[in-house]
Amino acid sequence: MSLVGKQVQPFKAMAYHNGEFIEVTEENLKGKWSVVCFYPADFTFVCPTELEDLQNEYPKLKELGVEVYSVSTDTHFTHKAWHDHSPAISKIEYVMIGDPSQKLSRMFEVLDEETGLAQRGTFIIDPDGVIQAVEINADGIGRDASTIVNKIKAAQYVRNNPGEVCPAKWQEGRETLKPSLDLVGKI
Repeated sequence: MSLVGKQVQPFKAMAYHNGEFIEVTEENLKGKWSVVCFYPADFTFVCPTELEDLQNEYPKLKELGVEVYSVSTDTHFTHKAWHDHSPAISKIEYVMIGDPSQKLSRMFEVLDEETGLAQRGTFIIDPDGVIQAVEINADGIGRDASTIVNKIKAAQYVRNNPGEVCPAKWQEGRETLKPSLDLVGKI
């Protein structure tokens, strides 16, 4: 069953953010757009490339009013150690949530029960705490964070323009569609 259109359920988790340990709850995901990116594990191979790419897009996401949260089943202590020792991860300015209990990974339906690790899941959450987009990649396939920026822009446009939808490869400023009986079969 898809999580799209579902409210993020209550949770509490510890995180590493800008040199401090902080608590994060579902309330942090409300009042602004959020991107939650699950990944398998710290101190690995594809994961730091993805998280560094996400950091490279972070200023654009912040301009759009988006906060970013990365999540793995590691602890917040491990996130700090990784941040302190990896050139790629040391650049990260967004929140790194630890999920050693696997509660978040289960709640977002990305836990690989066999390995105990999270899959590569990306969730776009609106200011009401409702999941608007989900993408899950196989472990060997890294994500391109620039696509997240485009999806956020489309999700924000649709939210702010009821009755309009964004077609494939839509870019900000381009034409949208207004679904109606007159449009059926004419695309």
